[in-house]
Amino acid sequence: MNAQSLANQVKSLFSLPEVALRVNEALNTPEPSIVELEEIIINDPALTAKLLQIVNSSYFGFPATIDTVSRAITIIGLKELKNLVLTTSVATTFKGVPAELIDMDVFWFHSITSAVLAKLLAKRLNHPDYERMFIGGLLHSIGRLIYISQCPEISREILATKSQGEDSIIAAEREKLGFTYAELGAELLKTWKLPENIWQMINDHLDPLNTKQFNQDTCLLHIASKIASSIEPCAKYDFNAEEMEPHFNPGVIDQLKLSPNQIQFCIDEALLQAFDILSIINPKATSIF
Repeated sequence: MNAQSLANQVKSLFSLPEVALRVNEALNTPEPSIVELEEIIINDPALTAKLLQIVNSSYFGFPATIDTVSRAITIIGLKELKNLVLTTSVATTFKGVPAELIDMDVFWFHSITSAVLAKLLAKRLNHPDYERMFIGGLLHSIGRLIYISQCPEISREILATKSQGEDSIIAAEREKLGFTYAELGAELLKTWKLPENIWQMINDHLDPLNTKQFNQDTCLLHIASKIASSIEPCAKYDFNAEEMEPHFNPGVIDQLKLSPNQIQFCIDEALLQAFDILSIINPKATSIF
């Protein structure tokens, strides 16, 4: 078994809802039509409701109520629309993962917080496509859900190393599966036909300084994921922006030239924004704050 074969094996089990596929298809045309996008979205009442909830939340902070999908699309833009549709869709895609092996509330806390952090950090660095970093953060850990659901016995052996830290889990993945959760997640995203600049940074984010392309993206995702892990309820330490190096791949901070103050500001903002999104797409997960 390798990452690609397992991803192909589960692609029908873990597939994006039809509405998300149709929105992505419409957005990938040379000139996306707001009318067409609105028609696709309003045919899914649950997606419509959640989209309008998020657009009217403090995550965006618009002064007036936005009550139509077309106005929401016009105001937030097509890239942000793609993020929100993917966020609400992915949250419903992964169901039936053994609860005794992974706390899904903590998982979604980690994923949403990583997404918001990656976006905010990228924005601080004037990244030309910082909205894309949100998707990278949101999806970077889904490989773990795949192997936990498909290989529960092996997963128990891997997760038994959790008390020794994340590096021990990753080492156990390589030993017992032959690949990491990052590599498996990247392979699934290929089957979803997501662009290379998303699945490649996810594939490489555990070792960001050795990636051959999308270097800044991969380093940003590495930092966002590490910080999110350190501030989630089950973390073994409290994150201190003044003592960053032990928790990151050495050299990543130097590569990005991010200051402790910049990082701390993004953390504070990310926690507020992540709470807003979680309260809409997975209200139960907000109980861990």
